Amino acid sequence: MTKPAIVVQGLGKQYRLGQKPASYGTLRDTITGIATERFRQIRRILGGNGIESASRGEWMWALKDVSFKIGRGEVVGIIGRNGAGKSTLLKILSQITEPSEGGVDLHGRVGSLLEVGTGFHPELTGRENIYLNGSILGMYRSDIDRQFDAIVAFAEIERFIDTPVKHYSSGMYLRLGFAVAAHLQPDILVVDEVLAVGDARFQQKCLAKMHEVGNQGRTVLFVSHNMPAITRICPRTILLNEGTVVADGPSTEVIGRYLVTGEGTTAVRYWTDPQKAPSGDAARLLGVWVRGGNGQITSSVNITDTAGITMEYELTVSDKVILPVCQVSNEEGVRIFSCTDIDPAWRGRPRPAGVYRTTTWIPGNFLNEGRHFVSVALFTLKPRTLQFWEREAVGFQVVDTLDPDSARGEWTGPIDGVVRPLLSWQNEVMSMTTTSLGG
Repeated sequence: MTKPAIVVQGLGKQYRLGQKPASYGTLRDTITGIATERFRQIRRILGGNGIESASRGEWMWALKDVSFKIGRGEVVGIIGRNGAGKSTLLKILSQITEPSEGGVDLHGRVGSLLEVGTGFHPELTGRENIYLNGSILGMYRSDIDRQFDAIVAFAEIERFIDTPVKHYSSGMYLRLGFAVAAHLQPDILVVDEVLAVGDARFQQKCLAKMHEVGNQGRTVLFVSHNMPAITRICPRTILLNEGTVVADGPSTEVIGRYLVTGEGTTAVRYWTDPQKAPSGDAARLLGVWVRGGNGQITSSVNITDTAGITMEYELTVSDKVILPVCQVSNEEGVRIFSCTDIDPAWRGRPRPAGVYRTTTWIPGNFLNEGRHFVSVALFTLKPRTLQFWEREAVGFQVVDTLDPDSARGEWTGPIDGVVRPLLSWQNEVMSMTTTSLGG
């Protein structure tokens, strides 16, 4: 087993509701605050009142009994709804916040990008903050010197590097913060959803850098609501809900569970009550579900795998020619395709009354990554009559794990379009210079 970089055991964090968050002050305020906190710690050791009594306010657990291990070189995503405890967890791992119970063992230097400006002092220039952060990480000045130009170039703030960061825009703060966190070579890189405030080009730049950091054998923790981004760079994902770990495993499986529990549309639906089932005068819908290439019900499908859509229905009358229909749309409401049953075994043939199960298979390397919704319908023919049409009956996620055999090839950024087919390409060398041949 990989030697752990992070060990979290029984972690808990309790907050008093209504407590006013602290704001930043001057450098002198920061130094004074550190001295004051040391004095408070001494008082607690000597038996003074440290934590106020719960009777003075209502308390809540932001995290409770959280335990997991992360190995060196692992790239792990952390997901969950707003308020699930993700940011609190990262603040504890970044040693910004102390836990109320339990413990964390960190093996290596930690670089964090949590909130815009975290780790920067507003009165210092960009240059001074780079060296300050490097010193905090325990780096020698010569080490920081070697990375300095790369940091400034990545952040794209050459003109403002000697300007106090209190004059920076949020975008400049963000770019410099990420550049410092990623380039000062921490053993553990912690990145929160803060990337969402950057423009699309910079987001992709950051994702590519995190992927590179992971490939260098350093540990990365990445919190995001962007599920395609998580699946692209994180083989493993931890799901938090109400301050506890509810799932920890392969990203495609954990994200699938999150989408099923977090969205109104799931990967499988049944109608057991005939009075409530979508129906007409000759047929009623019994169930719809999504299947993976192995035939099992799933809410998450790898972009290179096939996906099956199964609908089960009952014909209540005999001698009807039927036409099952399936439609797939993306999360923006764009209809990707519609298809009808062309199985030659029943095409144009009347069917006897009974229960039927119809499956259509969507090939791998066809749908683009993201959330997809399935609508199903059934017509009887001669005359054509709609028996039922259930819009967005089920949903599933197509995930991309940077598989080199997919249509993305070597490209690591997003690929536009509602489909992503794997097409054939051909290259022809029309001419070649002598120098290119080494002559």
